[in-house]
Amino acid sequence: MSQRTLETESLYLRQWQPSDFAIFADMNADPEVMRYFPKLLSATVSDIIANKCQQLIKDKGWGFWAVSLKDGSEKSDAFIGFVGLNETHADLHFAPCVEIAWRLRKEFWGQGYATEAANASLKFAFEELALDEVVSFTAVINKRSQSVMERLGMTNTQDNFYHPALKPDHVLAEHVLYKINQQEWRKTQAN
Repeated sequence: MSQRTLETESLYLRQWQPSDFAIFADMNADPEVMRYFPKLLSATVSDIIANKCQQLIKDKGWGFWAVSLKDGSEKSDAFIGFVGLNETHADLHFAPCVEIAWRLRKEFWGQGYATEAANASLKFAFEELALDEVVSFTAVINKRSQSVMERLGMTNTQDNFYHPALKPDHVLAEHVLYKINQQEWRKTQAN
């Protein structure tokens, strides 16, 4: 499968590079970035995840792409996080499905990059992969990610669930489920 780089006005969604791994590990050890995850990740675990992302893109041509700026500055092509698509086969009542997700370095929050990259990922999902639907989910208390989901035109299904990897009384256990189908996405593109 060919490895495509997706391009937006400001960003590249690309294959992971060796130089991304240390930055990703720093992100995954940052309490603010990982606030809505059960724990911080060690560099070893972070590298395993990055390798898996890299391999899935190599094998399938898509996945959680590394995101970099294309602004021409000294920060150009620097890894700012990941955004993309993942086949979810976990023990979730709505699986199997394809989810869209993102995680950016905190210095790049609030600039529209997650939404911009996620829009490119949805375009790929619906136009290239011809998917019928894409989902996204996060802890109920993660309002920032829910705002991104809403800016993407995704709808809260009101079908909250408890993540099976967490104890039911964990502060992050209850999750919201958002969805968008191809027809809904096409309407957002027409506006």
